[in-house]
Amino acid sequence: MAFRGWPSEALEFYEGLEADNSKTYWTAHKAVYDDQVRAPMQALLDELEPEFGAGRIFRPYRDVRFSADKSPYKTAIAARLDLGGYVHLSAQGLAAGSGMYHMERDQLARYRAAVDDDGSGPRLAALVAEAAADGVAIHGHDQLKRVPRGYDKDHPRADLLRHKGVVAWKEWPVAPWLGTAAAKRRVADFLRASAPLNQWLATFVGPSIPDA
Repeated sequence: MAFRGWPSEALEFYEGLEADNSKTYWTAHKAVYDDQVRAPMQALLDELEPEFGAGRIFRPYRDVRFSADKSPYKTAIAARLDLGGYVHLSAQGLAAGSGMYHMERDQLARYRAAVDDDGSGPRLAALVAEAAADGVAIHGHDQLKRVPRGYDKDHPRADLLRHKGVVAWKEWPVAPWLGTAAAKRRVADFLRASAPLNQWLATFVGPSIPDA
C-alpha cells in the first residue's frame, strides 16, 4: 500500500473519540481506525524506513493505572522510528519530533558537560537557534527551574543546561495536503533538517550505559 495521506475520516474519527472516549464508540468505529488511521500510518513508516529506520506504532490504549483520567483510548496515533524520529496524528493535525525526549542520569551528565564545554556547547546553541528560525520548537521531557548545581547561574547556555531532554518538534494544523502524499514529504524534510541535532546528541550524549 502506497502512502497517500490521511483521509478526512481519520480526523473525524479522532474528533468523535475526543467527544466520546468509550469502548462503545471505539468498537463501533474500529474499522475506521484500522483502515483510515492505522493503515496510512503503517504505509508512511514503511516508506520512511530505508532512510530513517524501522517504525513502530504505539498501542491506542492508555495506561490508566496511575492516572486520574480513566479515559481508555489515546486521542492520537503515534509512531517511533529507530533512528530517532517520531510521528503524531490527531484531530488537530500532524506533528513530528526528533531527538532525545528523556535522558537517563548518565546521559544527562554527558549532555550537561557537552553544553558547558566551549567546543561543543556553542554548536548545540547554534542548532537550536537555527531550528527556532525555521519555526521548529526545541523542548524535552522536563526542564529545571534553575541551572543545575555545579554550573554558573549566568552561564551563556543556561537555558540548555536546564533541559532534561532535547527534542526538535514541528506541528502542522489540518490542511488539504494532509490527505495527500505531501504529508510524507513534510515529515521527511523535517527529519532530514533534524539530522545535525541527532548527530550532536549521538556524538556527545549517546545511549544510556547501565551502571554508568
